Amino acid sequence: MLPVGQQDHAVEDDVEGDAGDGAGDEVVEAVLAGSRAVVGISVRSLADAMESLTLQQYRVLVLICSRGPLRSGALAAAIGVHPSTFTRAVDRLVAAGWVTREDNPDTRREVMVAPTERARVLVGQVLDRRRAEFEAVLARLGEDDRASVREGFSRFAQAAGDVDLTDATALGYES
Repeated sequence: MLPVGQQDHAVEDDVEGDAGDGAGDEVVEAVLAGSRAVVGISVRSLADAMESLTLQQYRVLVLICSRGPLRSGALAAAIGVHPSTFTRAVDRLVAAGWVTREDNPDTRREVMVAPTERARVLVGQVLDRRRAEFEAVLARLGEDDRASVREGFSRFAQAAGDVDLTDATALGYES
């Protein structure tokens, strides 16, 4: 046992050491710094939307704006809530003018949740704001650096493999 305030550097080295596949601390730290910047841009792009919606409500809007009208049950599952809880959430979105309920034209037994024009405009503004900020950051880089960023992000995305894009809607990314 070590005295209070002293650390076992052997344990620390094991935790912070090489990931076993050649990815060293410097690379991981660079990725973490880059991801903080990306998340920061995403959060800033949502600021205005969060004045009138919860994050969960915004997630619903992103899903139906990107995929079209969806069944209530499918939407509830996509955002990970119980259907009865989701029904109340949709009630609030309908009352606020963000979504409409429609009968499914194929079955007439299912209720579809569809975005209003107001919802489409809001989601479009968030995505436009996000794109503009990414463009501004990239414009501060030279051509070679932009090519490196493009290549690095492409390779990273490929190495990450299939990501559940439903989770990406939490920050308002289209899936």
